[in-house]
Amino acid sequence: MLSRRHFNASLALLCAAPGASPAQALTPAQSEAQAAYDRALADFKSILAERRRQIEAKQPLPNLPGQALYLARVAVISTFKDLTDVLRSRIGRPNKFGIPPAYFDADIEPLVDEYADIFDIMEAPPASAQNSATPFKDVVDLGTAIARAKGLGPADAEAAGRISLGLFYAETNGKQNVRNARSNTYMGSFQTGPSEDRNGQRKWEAIKGTIAAADPALNARDDKEEARSRGTDRRFNHWTNVRDGLMNAHAELFAEIPAIVKTLPDPIDQMKLFELIQIIPAPTRSALKSGDLLNYRVSNPTIMKHLRNNSIFAFGKVDRARSSASFREILGAMWPFKRKFDKAMVKYAEIRPR
Repeated sequence: MLSRRHFNASLALLCAAPGASPAQALTPAQSEAQAAYDRALADFKSILAERRRQIEAKQPLPNLPGQALYLARVAVISTFKDLTDVLRSRIGRPNKFGIPPAYFDADIEPLVDEYADIFDIMEAPPASAQNSATPFKDVVDLGTAIARAKGLGPADAEAAGRISLGLFYAETNGKQNVRNARSNTYMGSFQTGPSEDRNGQRKWEAIKGTIAAADPALNARDDKEEARSRGTDRRFNHWTNVRDGLMNAHAELFAEIPAIVKTLPDPIDQMKLFELIQIIPAPTRSALKSGDLLNYRVSNPTIMKHLRNNSIFAFGKVDRARSSASFREILGAMWPFKRKFDKAMVKYAEIRPR
C-alpha cells in the first residue's frame, strides 16, 4: 500500500518525466499517438487522485466507483500500445506486473499500485461477511470433492482443485468475500449474482449425498457453513459462495478435464480455459465439443465484446479491431490473467506439496 506522501512523490516524478526524447523528430502519426497517451495518462492520474481524496475525506463514492478507474487504466494501456506500434523505441524494460512491455511503460508502476490499493478499499468485504480461516484450502478441497463426485479419478480431481484455485485468483485475486466496485450484481469470493448462487446451490443439493458418502468430514463442514449462512446473503460466506460458484458454471465440465489436460498440458492454460467458461460459456462449451478446441473460431460481435470487457483483445486499436479469434489466439491474449494464475500455482504448491 502506498502512503499518501509516497504516492504524491511518485506522481510528481511521473508528471515530470518526458514522453519522448526532445531530440527525436516525430512523424505526425507518432505525435498524435504520443498526445493520446499523454491525455490518457493524465486522466488516469486525475481519477486516481479524485478517488483517493474522496476515500480519505470519507465522502460518498459514486455508483460503481471502480468503473471510471478501470476504463482509465484500459485507456492508458491501449494508447501506450498504439504508441509503441508506431514508435518502437518507446518499448522499454519489463515490469513487475508481467504486462508485455509493448503495452505498458514500467515507469508508471506506482500508479497501478495505487489503483490496486484503491480497489482493495472500495471492494472491502461487508462487516457481516463470514470469512474462512482456510480460504485457499477450501477452494481446492471443494473443487476436488466435486470432481470426485462427478466420477473423476484422483489425478484429474486434483487438477480440478488446482483449476478451482486459479478461478478464485482470476475473480478476486485470492481475496475472500469481496464486493465489486464495477458491478452491483456480482459479489463474493467467486463473484456470483443471486441467480447464479441459487442455481449452484440447487446443483449442489443434487450431489450432496454422493459427497457425504465419499468425504464425511467435508460434508460436516458444509453443514456447518450452510447453517452459519442461513438468513444472510450467502455470497458473503466464503465456503458457500465458492461451492455454489463452482457448481453453477464449472462443475458440469469437470468431466472433460482428462481430455482438456491432453490438449492443454500447461496447468495455466487449463485455468485460462475454465475462466473462459465464466466469460463466454456457450462458445467455450461448443469449442470443447468440436473436437478441435484450439482451432475453434468465434466471430460473433457480442462474444468479442464480452472478451474485450474482460481484458482480452482490449488494448490498442489493432487488438480491438479484431472481428474473430481462434481459441488458440484467445488463450494467448489472456496475458492479463497470467500473474494471477502464477500466484495460484504457488499457493497450490503450498496446499498440496508433492
